[in-house]
Amino acid sequence: MLKVSTCLLFMLLCCAAQAQNIKVRQSGLVGNSIVVFIPEGFDASKTPSLMLQREPAIKGKLPANWKIVPAFSKGAATVPLDGDISLYGGGEVTGPLLRNGQTIKLWNTDNGAYGTDSGKRLYQTHPWVIGVRKNGTAFGILFESQWKSTLTTNSDKVSFNTEGGTPFRVFVIDRSSPQEVVKGLAELTGTMEMPPRWALGYQQCRFSYLSDQRVREIADTFRLRQIPCDVIWMDIDYMDGFRVFTFNKAAFPNPKQLNADLHAKNFRSVFMIDPGVKADPSYEVYKSGSAQDVWVKDTAGNEYHGKVWPGDCAFPDFTIPRTRQWWAGLYRNFMANDIDGIWNDMNEPAVMDGNLGTMPFNTPHRGGGGLPAGPHLLYHNAYGRLMVQATREGVMAANPDKRPFILTRANLLGGQRFAATWTGDNLAATPFMKVSVPMSITLGLSGQPFSGPDIGGFLENTSGELWADWIGFGNLLPFARGHACAGTNNKEPWQFGPEIEKTSRIALERRYRLLPYLYTLFYRAHQTGLPIMEPVFFNDPADSRLRAEEQAFLLGDDLLVIPSFAQNPALPKGVWEQLQLIDGDSQDPHQARLLLKGGSILPVGKKIQYTNDNSLEELTLFICLDSTGKASGDLYWDAGEGWAFKKGGYSDLHFQAKEEKGVTKISLMSRKGQYEIDKDVHSVKAVVLKNGQRYEGVIQLKGGEIKTAN
Repeated sequence: MLKVSTCLLFMLLCCAAQAQNIKVRQSGLVGNSIVVFIPEGFDASKTPSLMLQREPAIKGKLPANWKIVPAFSKGAATVPLDGDISLYGGGEVTGPLLRNGQTIKLWNTDNGAYGTDSGKRLYQTHPWVIGVRKNGTAFGILFESQWKSTLTTNSDKVSFNTEGGTPFRVFVIDRSSPQEVVKGLAELTGTMEMPPRWALGYQQCRFSYLSDQRVREIADTFRLRQIPCDVIWMDIDYMDGFRVFTFNKAAFPNPKQLNADLHAKNFRSVFMIDPGVKADPSYEVYKSGSAQDVWVKDTAGNEYHGKVWPGDCAFPDFTIPRTRQWWAGLYRNFMANDIDGIWNDMNEPAVMDGNLGTMPFNTPHRGGGGLPAGPHLLYHNAYGRLMVQATREGVMAANPDKRPFILTRANLLGGQRFAATWTGDNLAATPFMKVSVPMSITLGLSGQPFSGPDIGGFLENTSGELWADWIGFGNLLPFARGHACAGTNNKEPWQFGPEIEKTSRIALERRYRLLPYLYTLFYRAHQTGLPIMEPVFFNDPADSRLRAEEQAFLLGDDLLVIPSFAQNPALPKGVWEQLQLIDGDSQDPHQARLLLKGGSILPVGKKIQYTNDNSLEELTLFICLDSTGKASGDLYWDAGEGWAFKKGGYSDLHFQAKEEKGVTKISLMSRKGQYEIDKDVHSVKAVVLKNGQRYEGVIQLKGGEIKTAN
């Protein structure tokens, strides 16, 4: 009898599983080796597409030999895998770079010290996986759903399970390399816009600098101590009672004058704006929002309130087009104070007295303009992305001739089109320092190249040793900002004594010397979607030794960065020469080792204190010849601000070098664009690195020769 019951149960389970299976209604090519799979029951009017930059059209049939095919069931998709495959992606995640055997929960969460749910869910949602085969070819899988979900990356299958039940599309990219797969993701979801050059400088923040006088002191100290810096950040204490779009009249009585004073010293300012609006009938922002009926409402149709910094708050329903238009309009008067950048925080949205730290799952969003009405369970992971879209539109309207810089904590895959990001409220501890490397690499592999951690750690006190080790490589991440929580020790570079101050100065001088190379990488990322910070295995995707390396990383294709904490890192083969940028940098135990790849030409500027200085006045071309005696490299430059570069106002130079009979000849092989870079470049030096030796001399921008034999 027991055997019969067991068999019957098994048959019932099989029938139930078969009943849940959903057939593929349509599939086909939507791009070069990019296929979409559309399940039965998919309804675009019920499943909003907030990840893609545009709706793709099917242009061809599914290739007959296509192997990566998802299987659909209710609210889920599974992709079987075959062979020895290394898995990556998932966006903002803790844990290892190599994601085989990992599970994450896609539910944007205010997660201080990554302590909630053991760090299995953080602030952003990227339902995206890259698989790299043994031979170095690769594929990517995009699950186009922002429902509360779980993503599991096992070696034999990738599983994506939502709590929504609405059928969704799956996009698969299958190409010759992981780099080409990341480019394919950018073709679907878009690339980041080119940032203003000042956003590439070092940035200093605290929760909070409590007065405009303290902000001026911080700026003056950077200049007095000659520590490079470009940006000072204003956390929530600049506001009047934490009311967004207001100023504390006692502590920040004249924000426009403060910004004028900062600009006079070549600093920029970034001010925080949260989504929670204090429910105060005398508060103009709340009154105007109420008048336009923009607030999220509860299931009874009443204004939803949740507690954030100001107390009871109403929240904009960003799914409504008029809400986004209203929110964008708030920036006109705010930016008129000559504010340079905007920081959108707490936008998961974080609700201090809410379920799982946010709104109840069944809280309705009204939608409109192509977005269907739906519960918070559907729109939670898109809330920050819709917010930063509205923010960017508002900043653009307020300053149409400037490139916006917006930083966000919460986002959704594709949100790199609107904002940069950082890895949230980390902790001042060595494990958080170390995990910041794979976290930032993974964001780059997931379409977001402009990211980095709070250098030194946000929560708890930071020791001098930890700060020194962190700034020694964190200075080279795409987004480089030091930050500190209220109640912790001061974490500006000079706060840890003269030796650590010297380490900090060297580290930041290194970053600023690399500005021409960094700016070139940002332009490449803007054009193609390729990451700025790359995993080491990008150098040779078929080299299995490199697949799990998460201590060292590449900055672009040509510069290998080995943090001081790295123990026995797996390094790529071939010719690599040590690069010294600042006197004494190789003797400082806290600085990352920098190795230049054979076959590369690295453009480096002079030592400067801020990005508004003319970095190219003294241009140096560092050249590392490959085994055949050849090298090449690029330099992209423009005005650093504004949109002239979109109409030809840029300079894109391509250099080549070749050694013959002990002489290395450097040539400018091509130049594109109309920007007059020759006016910026006053002198050019070539430095050839070969067998541990330096050979250098003065050349012209168009080229020259260096003797490279003793």
